[in-house]
Amino acid sequence: MMGVILQVSISPGGVPNHPIARGEVTCAGIVGDGWRHPNFHGIPKRAILLITSEGLDEIKTMGFPVYPGALGENFTTQGVDRRVLRIGRLLRCGSATIQLTEPRFPCEAISVYGKGIQEAIYDQRVMRHDPTSDRWGLSGFYAAVIEPGKVAAGDPVFLK
Repeated sequence: MMGVILQVSISPGGVPNHPIARGEVTCAGIVGDGWRHPNFHGIPKRAILLITSEGLDEIKTMGFPVYPGALGENFTTQGVDRRVLRIGRLLRCGSATIQLTEPRFPCEAISVYGKGIQEAIYDQRVMRHDPTSDRWGLSGFYAAVIEPGKVAAGDPVFLK
């Protein structure tokens, strides 16, 4: 086991996402989740947004008041090292399997947590998919759903 799902979150669109007890994961994302800009977020390779709680803790130490769900993520993990995650990796989350497809480009919507948050969590190296950036994974990872399933807080996260 690599870690656990700390929180599963959805929203009708925009940030923050709010916790739910259990999510039904489909190839289109989590049932009940919405997007403010569905032509960008609601596509199959961006069905799920995953962020680590440890990354959120790092962002908090920079002075931004973030918390699980704040940045619009669907899965907040615990015990998963963002620095070892790579594009193309498969993760088993609960009974669902997802594949990391790209780093999340942080949009203007997260500016509600403070001026400069985008630059603090994302840089040109991350944009080029360079995991040696110290910001790698802070903005989260988009993922496609390979195998639908159910996910709840406390479910294990495994590398496949």
